Amino acid sequence: MQHRIVGLETEFGCLVRDPRLGPYEEIVERVKDAVFYRKRWGLLDLHTRDMYFEPAEAGGFLINGGRLYIDAVGSHLEYATPECRSLRDLIAYERAGQRLILKVLRELNLHERVSFYNNSVDHFAGHTFGCHENYSVNPESLSWRHALDKLVPFLVTRQIFAGAGRVGGHRLTTTWQAKSPSRHTADSVFVDSAYGVEPDPTVDFQLSQRADHILHTVSGRVRFSRALINPKWDQMYELSRSPRLHLLFGEANPSEYATFLKLGTTILVLDLLEEQAVPSGVELAAPLRALKEISRDPTYRWLIKRENGATIPAIDLQRLYLQAAQRRFFGRDAETDEILREWEATLDTLERDPFELADRLDWVAKLKMLRLFQESEGRAWHDEALYSLDLEYHNIDPEQGLYYALAERRRLVSEREIERAIEAAPTDTRAYGRAVIVRGLRQRAVGEYMIEWDGIFVEPKRTLVLADPFHPYGEEAEQFLRRL
Repeated sequence: MQHRIVGLETEFGCLVRDPRLGPYEEIVERVKDAVFYRKRWGLLDLHTRDMYFEPAEAGGFLINGGRLYIDAVGSHLEYATPECRSLRDLIAYERAGQRLILKVLRELNLHERVSFYNNSVDHFAGHTFGCHENYSVNPESLSWRHALDKLVPFLVTRQIFAGAGRVGGHRLTTTWQAKSPSRHTADSVFVDSAYGVEPDPTVDFQLSQRADHILHTVSGRVRFSRALINPKWDQMYELSRSPRLHLLFGEANPSEYATFLKLGTTILVLDLLEEQAVPSGVELAAPLRALKEISRDPTYRWLIKRENGATIPAIDLQRLYLQAAQRRFFGRDAETDEILREWEATLDTLERDPFELADRLDWVAKLKMLRLFQESEGRAWHDEALYSLDLEYHNIDPEQGLYYALAERRRLVSEREIERAIEAAPTDTRAYGRAVIVRGLRQRAVGEYMIEWDGIFVEPKRTLVLADPFHPYGEEAEQFLRRL
């Protein structure tokens, strides 16, 4: 996948088990401060990146080229990987963010009283938080407005292998409320009205944690107007040669294999879009209705209606994309061939018996675990114990998380690779040069500085523009530091 840059942003839930420690907001702040002040794994932002979501000192860039910060709306900790060109690299860096948080919890002696989760839903409060995907795209290769019509059906049906699974469901109340001054300041700017959320007792289990909360296919807003796709054009210098496509409809996958398949298949579909090679007939009559129907279908037939009025199983719709990608890209490189092979095998197995995939797909592994618990303990689906097990599946601590307790699970990266990803940046993207600057500035007495994805500024008037995400900028970064 050397032709495309990929990154992940994961929003973490925090559970404080000891009330004497104070509210979770204080714990999140302590973790962030320990990363930048105590352990010096990066440099805090001195400037406000976003006056509503990321004020000054809310977080910063790390020595591995990624970012750790607190999103002020919700006060949740968020980790963004560095830019990657290999899927296994990306998985290692995504896991490195989790290990970094765990190292800090142990350093602060909080690991037995505080837990962090990479799940995407709060079962009881009705909140949802995501694992957002970022892909570099070529805006000159096609009309993106037309292309999105062919991307949406893939995203809607991708959950049959990418869904994280969840107990129960939510339904949005029909009465929309005018914006209230009591909500966060950002809401007074970005939110015109807000929906209510209540548990949906008609759902026992579903594939997706976020499907119930998606209202649009494309939207520039992220709260109360959540969409599959959220356009992002927020470069510091607006010189980036590869702007990014920002996907909101994703959820954190504890499974490395599910992460690999989710990202790899999406890259191949983007390749098809840029070559205008997506087959005709994939468009759906009602994408958002199909999104929820697939997620909630207990038969696993996943029948959906196409724009032409015919119905098709989600597996067969995925095969239309797969077959086009096989014709176009088979033999291009080893990683592409691996994705094509695993994509086909997964679809075939889903059609035959989804439970054969319990060692690699999250929703299958979770459902199998929950059913075993029900059988042994005699619990109903909406018993609080099942919600607790659902949550603990996503505990990022390998010593506590139920995902890590699975006897068989497909691994794609080693613990050694994850540990290395905490300390070192990818060497084949601009994250490398950024990391060199972060390390260098930690050792120098500098005044004002500003670090961004696509550039660095240090007083007095020293600037390094990182316009090309595919270029490592190692020599340029070293020269920049020597001039300070």
